[in-house]
Amino acid sequence: MRKLLIFAALAVCQTIWAQDAMQIVKDMAPGWNLGNTLEVPQNNLSAETAWQPTKTSQDIIDFVKEQGFRSVRIPCAWHAHFMPSTTTIDETWMKRVKEVVDYCINDGMYVVLNSHWDGGWLENSFTDTSEATVTAKCDTLKQIWTQIANEFKDYDNKLLFAGLNEPAVENATQMTALLRYEQAFIDAVRATGGNNSDRVLVIQGPTTDIDKTVNLMNTLPTDTAVDKLALEVHYYAPWNFWGMMNDESWGNMFFYWGSENHVSGSSHNATYGEEDFLMEQLDKIGNIFPDKHIPIIIGEYGANWRNIKGTGESQEKHNASIKHFYKTLNIEAMKRGMAPMVWCTNYANRPSMTIINRSNLSIYNQYAMDGIKEALSSSRIVCPENTAPPSPMARNVVFDLQGRVVSDDINHIGRTSGIYIYNGKIVRL
Repeated sequence: MRKLLIFAALAVCQTIWAQDAMQIVKDMAPGWNLGNTLEVPQNNLSAETAWQPTKTSQDIIDFVKEQGFRSVRIPCAWHAHFMPSTTTIDETWMKRVKEVVDYCINDGMYVVLNSHWDGGWLENSFTDTSEATVTAKCDTLKQIWTQIANEFKDYDNKLLFAGLNEPAVENATQMTALLRYEQAFIDAVRATGGNNSDRVLVIQGPTTDIDKTVNLMNTLPTDTAVDKLALEVHYYAPWNFWGMMNDESWGNMFFYWGSENHVSGSSHNATYGEEDFLMEQLDKIGNIFPDKHIPIIIGEYGANWRNIKGTGESQEKHNASIKHFYKTLNIEAMKRGMAPMVWCTNYANRPSMTIINRSNLSIYNQYAMDGIKEALSSSRIVCPENTAPPSPMARNVVFDLQGRVVSDDINHIGRTSGIYIYNGKIVRL
């Protein structure tokens, strides 16, 4: 039996490559953003530390992985790094991006490499949807992604490409233009061949807003690969909790999220957008294309951790609210097979969404980190040690190579890398 398993392990790489987008996205959770780093639209290597102080290193990514993260989203600028009067990406910039990608790949993590805001050359251009403009921008987008795809064409399916970031689309006409841009991205990557012919590609909903995506995105671009597209949205809600910095005549900031964290007498308790709303939003986007096998990546989410002051207010309850928000979003996203990727900017001050302080490899926001870790822990379904092991050919039961039962669900094996038997086949995580 053991010899058979070792022999079968030789097919592991083919098995992993055969995974569709749904399987890969499930395995990416939870994810982390290398925010405010490679997406700075400034044409030199110092762009990496223009918005935050720390150059990315293998040690940083090692530390990220140690916290339980399984994927890294790398927001990246490309258009800003064209050589003068050309559409050729500066080779020193491409080399640096590749180094950062390799830090993650070295740790066995998934990577989502995107084309971010990049000065808004495309993302903020949807007020002009004329044929001439859209055609020209499609051509530029193709040139960008052809270069990126060729650079990474030999990387396996641990690397995903995301065509855009938050395309500022507000109506059906602009949505039509967005679909053309996303088609240009897909066509450019697939045309380079190699592993890009079957790589998971990530397209973005309008403004990556859930409601706008459900209301405006009625169709998808086409793809020559089968079940290798994922859809990205972001979750920043409610505004009063995650981003609002001053009370206004129309409403107050929310310091407290989740009914158990409300403070009696405070005017800063959330009055909308709590757990039920979050679950409704995830259900809504999760059912947008029920027959298309399109998984959802929550490419960014977060809430500002604040210093709470004032009579009758509670820092303790705010801290608990932060933890509860991060935990709830991760639990509910992972239940639905989605990959939540937390926004983190390396700004060790408040208010901020920073969780990891890259400068000294420490946890800056322990409440948010604890919420994510508790969500990850609660998603694990490990069989008791004294459970009588069924046959290694039993469906939906996961075994290690010694024939011991590890789990009754391939998606919940404790997020531990290794080689396993699942449905009578060898899989590697």
